[in-house]
Amino acid sequence: MADATIRALKNGPYEVSGRMEVIDFEGASYPLSDDPIYLCRCGRSGNKPFCDGTHKKVGFDATECVRLKQGH
Repeated sequence: MADATIRALKNGPYEVSGRMEVIDFEGASYPLSDDPIYLCRCGRSGNKPFCDGTHKKVGFDATECVRLKQGH
């Protein structure tokens, strides 16, 4: 199993670092050479699932913090 850290960047993508594998819905693996990689959160990247900076152009706002509900 991969060992990775995922960090949500303020108003930006997910920054993923460490050993990982990105696999699409058909089971094909994306070749990864960068560490960290950046995954789109705004949904508008032209290079999904990877970030291409479009979030800056569209004014993506994601300032929420990760909080677990009690019992989880």
